[in-house]
Amino acid sequence: MKSFEKTAIKSSSPSPSSLWLIFRTLLGVGLQSFGGGSSTFYLIHEACRRYDWMGEEEFVRSWALAQVTPGINLIKLTILIGNKLRGAAGIAAAVGGLLLPSVFITALMTAGYSAIRSLPIMKAILKGVLPAALGLSLAMGVQMAAPLLSRARGEGWMRLGISLGVIVIAGLLLAWNAASPLLVLLLGGGVTAALFNFIPAHAGRDAS
Repeated sequence: MKSFEKTAIKSSSPSPSSLWLIFRTLLGVGLQSFGGGSSTFYLIHEACRRYDWMGEEEFVRSWALAQVTPGINLIKLTILIGNKLRGAAGIAAAVGGLLLPSVFITALMTAGYSAIRSLPIMKAILKGVLPAALGLSLAMGVQMAAPLLSRARGEGWMRLGISLGVIVIAGLLLAWNAASPLLVLLLGGGVTAALFNFIPAHAGRDAS
């Protein structure tokens, strides 16, 4: 009897890849996406972690793929997630859920923003959003880098050093606008692959 009850309860709950769950989760992301792309990216990442839609490495690869192809990165990332979960129907549910709130709210704000943009409270809110968005970006970077660096550490200190070096150099190039994101990604991937090809995994442990 207990096993039957557990089975019934389990089957009645939505699966991680149900269209309704995909839609309402991305709808929630869209409703909370204040402060620019950083908050949206953070919320999409948290949804993937919560429902186990993508592992950390797969999420990073999907984000990298989104950045090296033309178009809006967050929409492309959402398409990749929806496609993985439920194919074309998953894409429609994910993208529809993500964009519906922003389209509706943007239409309302366009009509009413001119009336409130000069208010001191509105100016203060807009100024306060930027530091919070930067904080989200930093938190997101740490969360994404931790498992990748942990794996590199397991493959040896030299591979860890290469990974850290690529992260730092890529960040500096982008911060100084010294190169396009596409060029940085391609060079970073090429350099890392070439160096890893000459440095076998676990080289650091073997040397010790």
